[in-house]
Amino acid sequence: MSGACFSLNVIAFIKCRYIYLDFISNFTVSDTAKPLKPIAFRQNFARALLGFILKSENTKTTPIIGKPMKSIRVGSALPAYRNRNVPLQIHLPVKENKSIVILTVPKADSPHSHQKNVGITLDEHLIFNLLSEKYQHVQISEIATKSDLRRVVDRRPDLVFSGVKYFDFGDGKTWLNDFLDQCGIAYMASNRKALEPEANKSHAKDIVQKAGVQTARYFKSVPGQHLTETSIPIAFPLFLKPVIGGDSRGVDAFSYVHDFASFKAKVSKIYSKQNNTTLAEAYLTGREFTVGVFQDCKTHNCTTMPVEIIASKNKNGHRILDFHIKKNDTEQVVAVASAVLRKQLSTMAEAAFKALGGKSFGRIDIKMDGHNVLHFIEANLMPGLGQGYFFRSCLLNLNMSYDQMILRIAANGLGVSADAAVS
Repeated sequence: MSGACFSLNVIAFIKCRYIYLDFISNFTVSDTAKPLKPIAFRQNFARALLGFILKSENTKTTPIIGKPMKSIRVGSALPAYRNRNVPLQIHLPVKENKSIVILTVPKADSPHSHQKNVGITLDEHLIFNLLSEKYQHVQISEIATKSDLRRVVDRRPDLVFSGVKYFDFGDGKTWLNDFLDQCGIAYMASNRKALEPEANKSHAKDIVQKAGVQTARYFKSVPGQHLTETSIPIAFPLFLKPVIGGDSRGVDAFSYVHDFASFKAKVSKIYSKQNNTTLAEAYLTGREFTVGVFQDCKTHNCTTMPVEIIASKNKNGHRILDFHIKKNDTEQVVAVASAVLRKQLSTMAEAAFKALGGKSFGRIDIKMDGHNVLHFIEANLMPGLGQGYFFRSCLLNLNMSYDQMILRIAANGLGVSADAAVS
């Protein structure tokens, strides 16, 4: 004996984003099996079907046969079934008909290697999953040759989502976003005109100074350039770091120098270890901040998101946000409580972002001196999209989830204003 036997005809089709379901049930129950009430069967079957197809909370109301009686969501109790045609209304996710290519480059041989042509190291599979929830056509493309890049362009995507700054195919640098500009394809961050000076800290300071943004006094040095203490143009103490580079590479406890001997030693180390010129700044003793910036694609207005970064004191009693602190995530990141200070930080960050030609999003680092005067430190126009400072500035200021942050960046690249970016 096989138990209860059922015959159920389910007709389903999708057209113009609407789904029509007609449950037409004919039940045949064996003599010895306990009859299953049609109402209970239909209710259980419908609940299971809806649980399968309704995965997203970003949903659109769609009618199912008859006049709508009630709106339901996943996990809701279904209304009682009194007849064959069950009038109800469900919410189905509707994806936007957009094509997005997540563009990456081959990974470095060592996970500790720094790829200078990459501004943002993406978790491409995570980004793929997030964007696929909202957009119909999402792909990951790894670019190793110029032909690979040409194939991406030939597909004419609506947006290229990438943290790559440039490629070197053996015939000079190909700056990705400038290349996409020439091809009429949207991208998500700044172009070469902004990224080149942003990467060179002294050049960035020159630009923002000309725009009226205050920054600490500074000069550059290489081994053998400043031979005596009297040749140093700024009084000690100084703070030394590489002119080019991010993530505080080359910054450590020895970046704080208070005499000529320690100055020469650190300049020599930056040159030998980082293959870099030293940027020497007047040491600022005050609090440290970073300000996340979203620029609206339509209005070009900026949403600024200041946070304070508090590093623990090192053995010398100095709070230095060095490479290892950032790498190990041991610093505190807290909201800025003072409305006056928030306004001052936001004004400086927006002025610096616009002076550097930033687009879409970025981050501006600011520090106080001993008199609580704010100074521009540096900019990052391709800030990391992990759980770092940019995300935390979004979270603490806008109560924005990680998913919402990624979707807002993508929507802004697609030309959707901030008000409609996150649904």
